[in-house]
Amino acid sequence: MSRLKRQIGEYYHIYNRGVDKRSIFMDENDYKRFFRMVREFSKVEPPIGGSTLEFVCYCLNPNHFHFLLKQTQDRGIEKFMQRLGTGYTMYFNQKYNRSGSLFEGRYKIRWAEDNSGFLWLSAYINSNPEIHQITKANDYQWSSYSHYLDKKKDGICKKEDVLSQFKNVNEYQDFVQIVVQEARFRKKEIRGFE
Repeated sequence: MSRLKRQIGEYYHIYNRGVDKRSIFMDENDYKRFFRMVREFSKVEPPIGGSTLEFVCYCLNPNHFHFLLKQTQDRGIEKFMQRLGTGYTMYFNQKYNRSGSLFEGRYKIRWAEDNSGFLWLSAYINSNPEIHQITKANDYQWSSYSHYLDKKKDGICKKEDVLSQFKNVNEYQDFVQIVVQEARFRKKEIRGFE
């Protein structure tokens, strides 16, 4: 994929999966460690303080992850993803006595070109465990969706960027279900199913 110049104030879909589609989270402690790294590495070191980016939503699946991020400082996403990928690979390789790459190359990035794309991506990421038939999205611990539904506080996502564009959270839930059905249909269509 070509290198996309990331602009301050713009939203980006970031994703990657394990090499050979392998699991990158083997147990609950792996999810917790990855999430702690996400929190730590999204902050800027002193003396500047603050954050290099803002999280809109996320989903950690057994063999891949998705983020919807807003870049708030120059090269913020690039620096964050480099630290996260290296740090988590080192942790994982040491824990599971392995070596080499954990992820399938460099992370992928797509610009949310317009508001409708931004909203669609938020629903796609929040509902990703349901799209992949892991579990219902609103029951999944490793997605920001339960934060959107006020079932938990994750302290990382700025959900107002999305929810302020809907009358209420129920309207957003309806939109999420439309995206789930659309994404499942697209997967079947790509694989040649009817």
